[in-house]
Amino acid sequence: MFRFFENLVDPYTDYDEVDTPPTRLWPFLLEYSQPFMKVFFWTALLSIIVAGVEVGLIYYMGRVVDLLSGGPEQVWQTYGTELVLVALFVLFLRPALHILDVMLLNNAILPNFGTLIRWRSHKHVLRQSVGWFENDFAGRIANRIMQTPPAAGEVIFQVFDAISFSLAYLIGAAVLLMVADVRLLIPLLIWFALYAVLVRWTVRRVGPASQAASDARSTVTGRVVDSYSNIHSVKMFAHNDHELAYAKEAIENTRKTFQVEMRIFTIMDTVLVTLNGLLIVGVVGWAVALWMQGQASVGVVAAATALTLRLNAMTGWIMWALTTFFRQLGVVAEGMETIAQPIDLVDDKGAQPLTLTLGAIQLDGLSHHYGRETGGLDAVDLAIGAGEKVGLIGRSGAGKSTLVKLLLRFYDADRGRILIDGQDIVTVTQDSLRSNIGMVQQDSSLLHRSVRDNILYGRPDATEAQIIAAAKQAEAHEFILDLEDPQGRTGYDAHVGERGVKLSGGQRQRITLARVVLKDAPILLLDEATSALDSEVEAAIQDTLYGMMQGKTVIAIAHRLSTIAQMDRILVMDQGRIVEQGSHAELLAQKGLYAQFWARQSGGFMNPEAAE
Repeated sequence: MFRFFENLVDPYTDYDEVDTPPTRLWPFLLEYSQPFMKVFFWTALLSIIVAGVEVGLIYYMGRVVDLLSGGPEQVWQTYGTELVLVALFVLFLRPALHILDVMLLNNAILPNFGTLIRWRSHKHVLRQSVGWFENDFAGRIANRIMQTPPAAGEVIFQVFDAISFSLAYLIGAAVLLMVADVRLLIPLLIWFALYAVLVRWTVRRVGPASQAASDARSTVTGRVVDSYSNIHSVKMFAHNDHELAYAKEAIENTRKTFQVEMRIFTIMDTVLVTLNGLLIVGVVGWAVALWMQGQASVGVVAAATALTLRLNAMTGWIMWALTTFFRQLGVVAEGMETIAQPIDLVDDKGAQPLTLTLGAIQLDGLSHHYGRETGGLDAVDLAIGAGEKVGLIGRSGAGKSTLVKLLLRFYDADRGRILIDGQDIVTVTQDSLRSNIGMVQQDSSLLHRSVRDNILYGRPDATEAQIIAAAKQAEAHEFILDLEDPQGRTGYDAHVGERGVKLSGGQRQRITLARVVLKDAPILLLDEATSALDSEVEAAIQDTLYGMMQGKTVIAIAHRLSTIAQMDRILVMDQGRIVEQGSHAELLAQKGLYAQFWARQSGGFMNPEAAE
């Protein structure tokens, strides 16, 4: 039975992905709710039926009180069948209706609704550009992905478990009192009007307060995760106190926003208790007064008393459900600041896979300044022939990394274009572009998974033999065999820790090299590929790199000029432009920037900030 309800909705069902999701709250929730509409309908209907049954039972208890005014034998002879049928209904049909209602809500909706939102949100966020991620805390993004689905699930839960039930119950209560004596409806309506004013006052304040509190919690998560992710720097600079102060500022802001939220609930509870006192005295007192005047039976008094006491118990629950509903809406609204953002870098309509035949690269008037007036690239023209090996040097900020990021289409250029084998990279799919480019970065961070999984990132369908061959080529096989993690996993099964922190810089770099060796892409980008290696390993790796370069188009960024001296051509960048180019010998003969860098080398390492 559980499996039937759990499988009513597939949270991973296919859907039309959109680049610009709804940015308003209700359209956003409606978008995610589409697969659940039929289940929502039956859940709402059952919730109303269950509420009607509860009111009907209170009405019938009043009838029973009136029936008992006769003798026992007379009651049983006249109403025995009726009482048995009602008893059977209470024993069997009422629980069945309740169980169906609960299983639709707890088993069909709640697990699947949160899963669907988390899955689609994560899928949407993964499509965002590198630049988008660089503008926010990874911890805050992850926190919003994690807290929005349960908040949205709580919204749906309150709609069907509390709001629809309570509305049906209140309507049923009004009908019951009106049938008993229409005058009993007057105190209920007065109470309901005052209760509605309280609800309106509460929800108008609790939504914004909850969103502010949720945003404050996300900020705390972002700051704490930032400290943990950079724990080596924190310890190295002895900045524990600084990080504590940085976190305390956000934690204190969270406390203050939560205090504001809790003040609202305290006021709400205080007023609610007073209103409920008025409800009990108004309805029960009036019913007793009518009975004393002979205008109402004992059963009416009993039903009115039971109903008001039930409402008294329910009103706190209803108010809490409503405030929870709007609090969670605030959490969803805060989460939407991340998961409802439009994709800022998308494939063109009709984009085709890159057809790479030679690997020739051409840059025409390429400019990119990251939204600033200076920095980045400035009108760069460059042609790199198929199979040509190009070295790229320059001071920090000269535009080297920007050129590489634009080639990978991590950003779109402000002006100009990049062609690969005559195809503008804006017109091809991003996945096909990047699958044809292998890159080894200076920051060789790894995934917190096994060594095997990290190497397989280069080619997921590779065999074990191919993985080992790539590791051997990257001079990594021997140290991999000696690895063991705290869980006892060894060799290629050992996990490397977050960003590969359990390994040395050189070990991380060699696993990264193995990954790129396995990928075997026709275009190769090297950004300080050997910067983390010691001299002995670097010498061995150089042979691997030169082997990798054969038959490929290569762009290699280096500060250590000896690593690119044998390139076919060396480009010197300064202030976003290519200011010199030629072979090592030709550039030395020009006595320009390259010659100055070469002259200032110490042990083959260039001072990237050297003055002209």
